[in-house]
Amino acid sequence: MKPQAIAIIGAKRVGKTTTGEKLTSELVRRGYKIAAIKHISEPDFTMDSTGKDTWRYAQAGAKTIIAVSSNEIVTIEKSDAKKTRLSSLLKKCRENDIILIEGLKNQVAKNEAVPKIAITTTRVQAENALRMYKPILAFSGPYNTKPMNVNIPYADSTKNPDKLADIIEKFLLEK
Repeated sequence: MKPQAIAIIGAKRVGKTTTGEKLTSELVRRGYKIAAIKHISEPDFTMDSTGKDTWRYAQAGAKTIIAVSSNEIVTIEKSDAKKTRLSSLLKKCRENDIILIEGLKNQVAKNEAVPKIAITTTRVQAENALRMYKPILAFSGPYNTKPMNVNIPYADSTKNPDKLADIIEKFLLEK
């Protein structure tokens, strides 16, 4: 089975990571293998620490550095992230059932192959999401969109992550 990518979208500080965390826990509990792609918008962020061995390899010119410890394997790829295509990130997650994507708005906004979960705190945010993102699989977050009558299900991921997971499972079965 090819993994299904699902984007978690919304403004800063609306609960995207919390939603991803809750969904991951619930979907793993149901037996799914989950991958997460997290876009970090801080321009100078690096996983690599100055002076560490992996950093030293990068400084020497290595473009790919793989660090192996007893509990994890980390791959650091030195590249221009602005030129990285979503498809190449998704290929790295092909051994999973579901890939949750947080961020990468420009690459997922109108990508019909990537359904979105829109996290909103206000009606204006929900209306903006309807204009900017296609398709929206579900709404979540503090603002309950049910009174908007938009034919898109709403489930609060902080209170009922199981209902949001149900929406995803239903989507996967209908696919």
